[in-house]
Amino acid sequence: MKRLFWLGMGVAVGSLVVRAVSKRARSYTPGGLAAGARDSARNLVDSVQAFVDDVRDGMHERERELQAAIIDAADLQALLEERVDDADVPTRIPPEDITR
Repeated sequence: MKRLFWLGMGVAVGSLVVRAVSKRARSYTPGGLAAGARDSARNLVDSVQAFVDDVRDGMHERERELQAAIIDAADLQALLEERVDDADVPTRIPPEDITR
């Protein structure tokens, strides 16, 4: 019984080793090397495309932030001009009021 168990274990391990070795050997054939290169190139293209998409998203987000800042600055400028007009404060100091 013990011998039958070890025989079964040997067959199982042997078949796993043969499958692993033949898979590795297949990867070194010209077709396997071409498939590996093709997969590597595809992964590289996908990575570059994902990077470009991330950069593009970041550009759009920054552009929205800058546009919001410009709009806020324009609103602030309009508010300041409105307050100056309401306060009757001269926007320019007459030359005779300037003392040296």
